[in-house]
Amino acid sequence: MGIENFSNVERVFYEESGVEKFSTKIPYILVDNFPKLGKFVALRFLEWVKENPEGVISLPTGKTPEYFIKCTQHILQHWKNKEITVEREKYGLTGEQKPDLSRLHFVQIDEFYPISSEQHNSFYYYVNRFYIEGFGLDRSKALLINSEKITLAGGRHFTEVFPDLTIDTTLRYRESKTNQEQVQQESIHLIDNWCSLYEEKIREKGGIGFFLGGIGPDGHIAFNTRGSDHFSNTRLTATNFETQAVAADDLGGIEISRHRLVITIGLETITYNPDAVAIIFAAGESKAEIVKHSIESEPTNIYPATVLQKLKNSRFYITHGAGKILDDSLERYYKNGTWSHQKTEQAVINLCKRLDKTGIEVTIDDLKESPECRLIPDLSKNTVQTVVNSIEEKIKKGLIREEHQVYLHTGPHHDDIMLGILPHISHQLREPTNKFHFAILTSGFTAVTNTSIKNILLDTRGFLDKGRIEMIKYEDFFEEGYKHKWDKDVYHFLNKVASMDVEGQKRGLCHRVVRAIVEIYKVKSEEALRDNIYEILFTINKSYEGEKNPPQIQKLKGMIREFEEELVWAHFGVQVRNISHLRLGFYTGDIFTEQPTRTRDVEPVLNLLRKVNPTVLSLALDPEGSGPDTHYKVLQATAEAVREWGKEKDLSDFRIWGYRNVWYRYHAAEANIIVPVSLNSLAVLNDSFKNCYVSQVDASFPSYEHDGHFSTLAQKLWVEQLKDMQLLMGKEFFYQNIHPRIRATHGLIYFKEMNVDEFLNQARELEKSMKE
Repeated sequence: MGIENFSNVERVFYEESGVEKFSTKIPYILVDNFPKLGKFVALRFLEWVKENPEGVISLPTGKTPEYFIKCTQHILQHWKNKEITVEREKYGLTGEQKPDLSRLHFVQIDEFYPISSEQHNSFYYYVNRFYIEGFGLDRSKALLINSEKITLAGGRHFTEVFPDLTIDTTLRYRESKTNQEQVQQESIHLIDNWCSLYEEKIREKGGIGFFLGGIGPDGHIAFNTRGSDHFSNTRLTATNFETQAVAADDLGGIEISRHRLVITIGLETITYNPDAVAIIFAAGESKAEIVKHSIESEPTNIYPATVLQKLKNSRFYITHGAGKILDDSLERYYKNGTWSHQKTEQAVINLCKRLDKTGIEVTIDDLKESPECRLIPDLSKNTVQTVVNSIEEKIKKGLIREEHQVYLHTGPHHDDIMLGILPHISHQLREPTNKFHFAILTSGFTAVTNTSIKNILLDTRGFLDKGRIEMIKYEDFFEEGYKHKWDKDVYHFLNKVASMDVEGQKRGLCHRVVRAIVEIYKVKSEEALRDNIYEILFTINKSYEGEKNPPQIQKLKGMIREFEEELVWAHFGVQVRNISHLRLGFYTGDIFTEQPTRTRDVEPVLNLLRKVNPTVLSLALDPEGSGPDTHYKVLQATAEAVREWGKEKDLSDFRIWGYRNVWYRYHAAEANIIVPVSLNSLAVLNDSFKNCYVSQVDASFPSYEHDGHFSTLAQKLWVEQLKDMQLLMGKEFFYQNIHPRIRATHGLIYFKEMNVDEFLNQARELEKSMKE
């Protein structure tokens, strides 16, 4: 497939991408960043609607469609606006007449089952809010998946048939053993029949004409997970761990998503109409591997999106990061532009991995036979040694013990700094001439489940009943006293960690919870404190997991996360006063958080820069939105704050450390500092994570790469990075090195040090999406 089937909008974006050819099984178009990806999809969608005003559309749920939805609504609302008209015409969407979406037919892609249609985390709610209402679609022309409307045995509600909301699908094939199982078995067959009728209704419409979907970490489109049959239809099915980990954010934790089934359209449902436009869109380097497999592989059940090779109008719209390791992208990277030593490093390191040879074992013939290495100027056997030398220099930089520095370490969430560069920070903290300040930019309350906060509040009430929260007895506690000795809560907790007193740790946490409740609810007495605890528990008990909490409970959850972060850095003697909790306002707990604004979100960061006056700023560098969207939006606010600070102060010596963690990672060639990690550092990482992040002990929101704590995954990644460098440099470099820290290396951390111009150049596109 070539560009001959590209639409006008696609041709413009394709030409703008600078790509001259592609060799993939499915065509793709590259864009610069996440917001532009949303604009591209919106323009292509509206172009299709103009040509197919009564067509059948199927649009995705989740966070990926954020900019698509917002851009579509913005264009429709300002269709004849001069600026929008110029933009439309620039990208090939011409005409005075605004598309009328009310005549379209809509097909819901998937849904959790069972789930109440009234829950805001149901996809039924999502499509009604953002597509039916948001796009002005006609509800009577929509095929929707409403759990409440699917008939079950005897007309029962799903809460009667499946009281714990779990479904045993083996009842499809085995004999029922109880009356309840008999009812469940009959209901499962009725659900299966409903799915068949849903499929039939889609086909009666001629199939889907415009399909837009994201792609999961295992390659799933809709809920067709890895291994799905390319001839699958609409069905009730289970999911895999990767999908459950992603769905945990929607459902309020892996404990729920692990046992919740889904109803999804099938792969053949998507491809039934041979003329269908099927678009998969993806942003960020975390999607790079699955994108590569999905569009370079022959059709296979292992990669569900390969089914789209059946359609002449299938496309992948992706950011440069998502397309980073495509064969085409690597060829362009190596063949275009000026050759750099970074290219040499990447080519040689990749060759060692591909051949499973150490650098010393790689021959000149190996180099000449490599499509990438043969391009290296002045190629010789010594080429590998130049890479070994440059990597060694990066490691030496990671060993430098700096003095007289002021560090401001920032993170979007309450574990990002730790998971990014804790071992490096811990070494710098040992130098008494250095000063340290830590800042978490969002409240992070969404990471605390209702079950977790409920258990903490029950413990708090229990300690109150036993008279073990003595501080409330002080005369001025509810007026002034609660504001003081917050460091004591931290010290008390860590003392109990040292003495392995679990009950004492709970009591230490409950002290902080009491202070937080007094602050949030303006409590003036012990009786009022108890009343507030009762009211919070009452609200939580009537809430479903994943439901957006009232602002005060959000703040309470956030303050628990803040206490956890203070515990981590107190391991190294950092006081509460040197840890800032900015609680940026864009972070609201909504499906789509708001765009950062200068007044609300940039100024707090700017003021912190002015106050701390750092010489080094660390941040999570995610310019394409590879990880949670919070990372991307925090980077927007931080980049703008640095830009504004540069207007007031000479930042020529200011350094910025861009770290990455469990959500996305560097290639060794991209980093310019590599930090050795010892077993001792790994132990500190895991122990402090498990002891301090008390709300995360159950790993309710895990990475799709690991069913467990993030610290364990970070360790796994650091160890893998060491193995890559051991392959290049030989293990002897490490265990026979003259430097004791290199001899003690059992993991490696990569990060990038930048000056202000380099950082802002990386983040240059972020400025365009800022609001006043």
